[in-house]
Amino acid sequence: MFKRLTAFCLLAVLISSNFSRFFAFAAFKANQKYITENFCVNKSRSWLHCNGHCYFMKKVKQAEENEKKEAAKDNLNRLEISFFQEPFQFDLPAPVLVENNAGLFPGYTYLYSNRYTETIFRPPKQIA
Repeated sequence: MFKRLTAFCLLAVLISSNFSRFFAFAAFKANQKYITENFCVNKSRSWLHCNGHCYFMKKVKQAEENEKKEAAKDNLNRLEISFFQEPFQFDLPAPVLVENNAGLFPGYTYLYSNRYTETIFRPPKQIA
């Protein structure tokens, strides 16, 4: 039960931070008459038909500024740790060139011979 209540509270906080403009608009619409009578800057100029929209716009700007301040705080509180590692390099030893070492290895001699292929193969003869 405690886990569900905690999850619900965290979800409500998350939603409230993302929908602050919506909540400001809902509060404005619910209390529009009271806002018009007490907080409206243009109540002396009734021909403008402000109806408290000036107060609503101030609240929206204030909510946007609060969001910007929270984002700036999040950026300051975030500690970035960069991990740099040199790329792994696999170096092979340089090849050793052997020069004039013909005496170290005996020459290849082809000692096998076969006369069988010579007896079977007969080139074609031209008919004149």
